[in-house]
Parts: sequence; C-alpha cells; structure tokens
Amino acid sequence: MMFENNVDIDHPVHDLRTEAMKNFELKGFPTKKEEAWKYTSLNSLQKVDFSIFPKQENTLEYRDVKKYFIHEIDTYKIVFIDGIYSSNLSETTHDGVDICLMSSALTKPMYKPVIDVYFNKTASKDDSLTSLNTAFSREGAFIYIYKNKMPKKPVEIIHFATGNESTLMLQPRNLIVVEENAELQVIERHQSLTSNEVLTNSVTEIFAAKNAIVDYYKVQNNVGTASLIDNTYIDQKDKSVVKVHTFSFGGKLTRNNLNFYQNGEYIDSTMKGVTILGEKQHVDHHTLVHHIEPNCESHQDYKGIYGENSTGVFNGKIIVDKIAQKTNAFQQNNNILISDKATINTKPQLEIFADDVKCSHGCTIGQLDEEALFYLQSRGIPKKEARALLMYAFANNVLASVRIPELKTRINKLIAKKLGVNLGFDL
Repeated sequence: MMFENNVDIDHPVHDLRTEAMKNFELKGFPTKKEEAWKYTSLNSLQKVDFSIFPKQENTLEYRDVKKYFIHEIDTYKIVFIDGIYSSNLSETTHDGVDICLMSSALTKPMYKPVIDVYFNKTASKDDSLTSLNTAFSREGAFIYIYKNKMPKKPVEIIHFATGNESTLMLQPRNLIVVEENAELQVIERHQSLTSNEVLTNSVTEIFAAKNAIVDYYKVQNNVGTASLIDNTYIDQKDKSVVKVHTFSFGGKLTRNNLNFYQNGEYIDSTMKGVTILGEKQHVDHHTLVHHIEPNCESHQDYKGIYGENSTGVFNGKIIVDKIAQKTNAFQQNNNILISDKATINTKPQLEIFADDVKCSHGCTIGQLDEEALFYLQSRGIPKKEARALLMYAFANNVLASVRIPELKTRINKLIAKKLGVNLGFDL
C-alpha cells in the first residue's frame, strides 16, 4: 500500500493509523443518504484522482505570500507548502511554550506523555473522514501551552498549495493542548495558489484545561478549485473559555464540523461565523455542543449572505445530558439570500434531557429590509452602497467578539471586498 511505503511502520501511532484505515475502508466517503450529509455531496471530489503525497518540494518567498498572513502584527508561524513544513516561512518556539510540528511531538520521547494522553482521544472514531486523516496525515501543528503560561504573540497556522501536482489531497493534523490557567490565540488558513484541484481534509484536536482560554479563528477565503473538509474537536474542563470564529468567504466546497464537549462545570463555549458566498460556492456548517456537566453555557451565532448560485447549510446540534442542570445554551442562524438562485438549508436541533435549563434556538431566511433600504436611499446613499451597508450591519455583531484588532480589520476589508463596494468608513 502506498501509505505504508511513506510512513514508518515502527511509528508510535502506527497501530492507530492501521485501525483508522480499516475504519475508512469499511465506511468510505459519506453520502447524501446520511442525514448529516443530506445537503452536501462529495461525488464530484471522489471522481478526482488526487495525489496524497507530493512528488517534490516547492518553496515560496515571503513577499509573494505576505498578504495571506496577518502581517500587521508579529506572530508565531507554522507554515506548510503542499503539506511539507516550510522552515523559512515559519517561526516556532520552545520558550516557555511549545509551538512546533506534529511530527516532532510524535517522535521525540519528551512529548510521549502528552501524546499518550491527548492524541486521537477526542477525535471521532466513527467519522470516516477523520479516520482517513488519522491514517494518512503526515504533518501538522503541535501546540502545548504549559500551566499559567501565554505565548508572547498569536500563532498562525497556514497551509499553501502551489500546484506542483495536477491534483493534491492534503491531510493536516493539529494537536493543541492548553493547560490550567493558560491562554492561546490561533489564526488558521488554508490557501491554494493554483487553479489545480486541491482537497484538504483537516483534523484539529483542542484540549482546554481548568481556567484555560482559547481563541481560535478560521479564515476561509480560497480559490474556486479548492475544497476543505475541516473537523475540529474541542474538549473543555472546568471554568475554561473557548471561542471559535469561522469566516467563510470562498472555495469550491467547504464543510466545517465543529464539535464541543463540555467535560466540567462553569464552562463557556462560543461558536460564531460569517459566510458570504457567490458563484457556485458551497459551505456547510455542522456544529455540536454536548453539555455533559451542570452550570455551563454555549453561544452560537452564524450569519450567512448568499448570492448567485451559492448554497449554504447550517446544522446546529445541542445536547444537554440529564445531569447538566442550569445549562444556558443559545443558538442563532440568520441568512440573507441576495439571489433567486441561491439556496440555504438550516436545521437547528436540541436534545434536552435536563429540566432546569435555558435553551433557545432560532433561524431566519430572508432578503434585505426594503424599508431600511429605502430609508438609506432617501438620505442620498446609492442603492448599491445602501445594500452593502445593510449587509455589513447584518454581519457586524459576529465581528464584535474578535479579540485581535488587526484580524478584525482584515476581516472587515474582506467583507467589503466580497460586497464589492467601498463602505466609506475606517476599517
């Protein structure tokens, strides 16, 4: 098998990989017959003969890809080119924290206790694409934040695809552990620099210990020949706070599976997203929050703007176990269709087995408020700019919770560009 020719069979996670491969071979790619994939088909991707391991390495100059970094601030950087680590574009550290490579963590004895406790522990064994990643992943980011520590600056994880291969499948695997009273900010981006077909099947495991704080930002603004399947699994302990913001502005097909498991009390989990699509782009957000212990909160707020022939999917699931009393769970999904040919499928789900809880959910699908549009036009604002202002205001409350100012500015500019206007105020 090609996999065994490229991976050392004495690797410490070899048995996990072998078992994962068996699981994927048994289940295969998900189909629309499965409820969770009812509105998203992978048929077009399965017809492509993807290269799993690039035949040659490529290099990039920072000046040519600078715009894809949040270059306005200093950050640690873990950068991959066609799935291979780029030392010249990266800046890692072991100064009180470990921000380095998954391959190092898996092979160095000093990290074995961490790997034994955390690697592949919260990732689903039932999800076939997660199993595919476990079997074939070669590299990714390893971030370990020690107790009471915080990195001096945010971390950027960036994957570039250059087009060296006519088609390429990437399988990045990230493990992030934030110990007690520690804090971390991460910005993640997958960026294709080619018109060749690229499929990324990513898995990230995040563990937030007691009183830990994690801010995770996903920027998805890829080219029309790039597809992304993103599985993120988050395990939280007592009094931890984890926030994930997902900004989906481009790509052929994007599927975000975001799973929170609250294994403690007084936990706060936040999921927010802004999606702005056009052409035939397809984005599918699947969220899960499992309230396992009492006295916890979760907050979901996803905004979508869909134009041309684009398709959006939102499926948000909240589970409240019987003992998870005093749970406060909020979920909201609001969508605007600015084209008669655009489609949105939204399905909020609540499974509540406790009786002393506050749980709410809601979804809306509509068009721009004509009265508000008329009011702005009556004040001398052209219709195009008036529509953009209304759409910007619609998405703005999601941006309010972004804690990195330079990232918020960048996202504002991306939104303005997607809306096709100069909004006329300071971004």
